[in-house]
Amino acid sequence: MSTPPDRRSRKRLATRQGISDTATRLFFERGFDAVTVDEIAAAADVGRMTVFNHFPRKEDLFFDRDEEGRAVLRDVLRRRDPGVSPLETLRRLAHRLVAEDRPYVSFSAGSLRYVEAVGDSEALKARARAIRDELAGEVAAGLAACAGRAADDPDARLAAALLLAAWTAAFVEAHRVYRQGRDAGAARAALLAVIDRGARGLEAAMAGTPYA
Repeated sequence: MSTPPDRRSRKRLATRQGISDTATRLFFERGFDAVTVDEIAAAADVGRMTVFNHFPRKEDLFFDRDEEGRAVLRDVLRRRDPGVSPLETLRRLAHRLVAEDRPYVSFSAGSLRYVEAVGDSEALKARARAIRDELAGEVAAGLAACAGRAADDPDARLAAALLLAAWTAAFVEAHRVYRQGRDAGAARAALLAVIDRGARGLEAAMAGTPYA
């Protein structure tokens, strides 16, 4: 994420990051459900409303990179090379994010703790499902825009749903591989292998549409 140029924005971003770091530490120490927003505010030395100004829901403190990931997806489709299909653009994005070792495709002891924390909390699992559905909607809208179709185009919705299903399966497999061998390289390879297989299936499923 780029650094804002003005002092006020930099201060706001620093406050947000401080709250997020504090919340993450407490969540990992005690579990998401056992930590209150008031405790996070006190530990971060900010007011309760300051926390909610930056994170509308407690779950947003945990999924603090959600908006960053959405912005990446929106941007890559908006800037797509006209000579590359929208679905191929997204496949290539996955490879680029892995090559750049972005945090949301990184595999480490920390990322494993993150996944385990989600599994231990019904609230986080529910929010993760909601985020996946919201992402599918955003990807569908982005795909439709690439093709000059309406945002509710059924082909775009199908492509987005299949894409999110494939990427979810890829992350599950990658974390399974990492959990077994603690090998980040093997986990990244597993992630991309499933994404590539999913992409081939997507291309076949969406043949004859402007997305493939």
